Amino acid sequence: MDLQQTAQLFVNGIAVGSVIALAAVGLTLTYGILRLSNFAHGDFMTLGAYFTWLANTTANINIWLSMMLGAIGTVAAMLLSEKIIWSPMRDRRATSTTLIIISIGLALFLRNGIIFIWGGSNQSYALPVVPAIEVFGIRIAFYRILVVILAILAIVALHLLLQNTKIGKAMRAVADNVDLARVTGINVDRVVIWTWVIAGSLTALGGGMYGLITAVRPNMGWFLILPMFASVILGGIGNPYGAIAGALVIGLAQELSVPFLGSEYKLGVALLMMIVVLLIRPQGLFKGTV
Repeated sequence: MDLQQTAQLFVNGIAVGSVIALAAVGLTLTYGILRLSNFAHGDFMTLGAYFTWLANTTANINIWLSMMLGAIGTVAAMLLSEKIIWSPMRDRRATSTTLIIISIGLALFLRNGIIFIWGGSNQSYALPVVPAIEVFGIRIAFYRILVVILAILAIVALHLLLQNTKIGKAMRAVADNVDLARVTGINVDRVVIWTWVIAGSLTALGGGMYGLITAVRPNMGWFLILPMFASVILGGIGNPYGAIAGALVIGLAQELSVPFLGSEYKLGVALLMMIVVLLIRPQGLFKGTV
């Protein structure tokens, strides 16, 4: 493998890692605050990509506005699942095993619903053809660069929200101790709603961005759920910054392994890294708190 090929795979890994990072942050927030290991998270990501595609191709709406509409639709779907499923389950004090099984069932429902409504074939956005940009002899697809820039902007916005806003501080308090947060006057139900709004927005944005660099297909989120969980575990469960770092490591590892193992073993790389971290450092690389 020559230097140019390595650099090309490195760039691809950064782009894929940026997409995984956005979805992984949503996943780690829902666990850190709601204590929910949501296996339907990848399929909500797919739903966001399909909502974006629908607005872009059917209504002929600009791709960036379409992503915003896709985020709104995904947040609405997540809030509906909170109202119908997760809130009643919390009231009944359902066990974590029960919640995991329900989330897998929700994932299957979403994926098959997408196939039923839009079919199982790949879809593409209606985008202008933009030539690749050459940097130091490396040809980088224009939309991969946009994906990385958008991911950075979204992560900066999340950081500002968590550190400098009242709701962000409330979310961190609930993640540390929900009972203590409730005693101190924090509206936990409001925090739960905001958690779904933020997680849904980031997840839908990740799905829309993944559609920019690949195709929109029903199982796209399902094949990313393992790298998402691997990123969350690697970075420390409940830590959004750790999830971002873990996602970049996973994305790079998956792409750089292609010349040696082939593209069909990318998920195996993510699984191996997750197992190694669980065996050596189960708490992850960083402290697991919002």
